[in-house]
Amino acid sequence: MILADENIDHSLIEAIRAIGLEVYSVYESNRGIRDESIIEFSRNPPRIILTEDKDFGEWVFAHHVEGISVLLLRYDFKETESMKQVLIKLLSERRDELIGYFTTLTIYKIRTRKV
Repeated sequence: MILADENIDHSLIEAIRAIGLEVYSVYESNRGIRDESIIEFSRNPPRIILTEDKDFGEWVFAHHVEGISVLLLRYDFKETESMKQVLIKLLSERRDELIGYFTTLTIYKIRTRKV
């Protein structure tokens, strides 16, 4: 399951749902919750945190938060359609490979680091 932070474009969430994946949207269900709450919510059951918020990198690498999976999207608004295609391809083909990693996704590359 995907846990979409409240900054994720709704069209990306709908595209993920369209391929049959369950998405919990913070924007739709729990607006305004703190990052710490998102982290805890992502643990049981395990969910991939989908975000555009670089603060999750700080949580993982500076504060050494373990046991989470983060997919950080980096793109310009004008690249939304391209990002949608790249994201759907990644989630369709390699979703299980994202578990336990901090992954940064652009329309050009994927970078992963073990959490």
